[in-house]
Amino acid sequence: MKFLVGTDLGGRDIYPGFSTHEELALLVKAGLTPMETLIAATRHPAECLSQAAQLGTIEKNKIADLVLLDQNPLDDILNTKTINAVVADGRLFKRPELDAMLQMVVEKAPGR
Repeated sequence: MKFLVGTDLGGRDIYPGFSTHEELALLVKAGLTPMETLIAATRHPAECLSQAAQLGTIEKNKIADLVLLDQNPLDDILNTKTINAVVADGRLFKRPELDAMLQMVVEKAPGR
């Protein structure tokens, strides 16, 4: 059986990105290892969407969208929150840029 991480966005207190960290922690609490949980968030979704040749693992000639962490999520799954930088669509976003984006979201969506 394959588990997939993918927080539903229809709920009242579901916030893209933030709720994913909570889902990862709940999967570990339910008995998956941190590695199994990370696979459920990366490789398994790519496989289920028939995109494993392009996504889901870090390999040569694959799309390199990455989250770079300061701490190892295999030691503690909550270390997925220690985001240092993100590579998305070939562009590097360092922590200060990410913080600025988050602040913009807070300002534009004050009720969230």
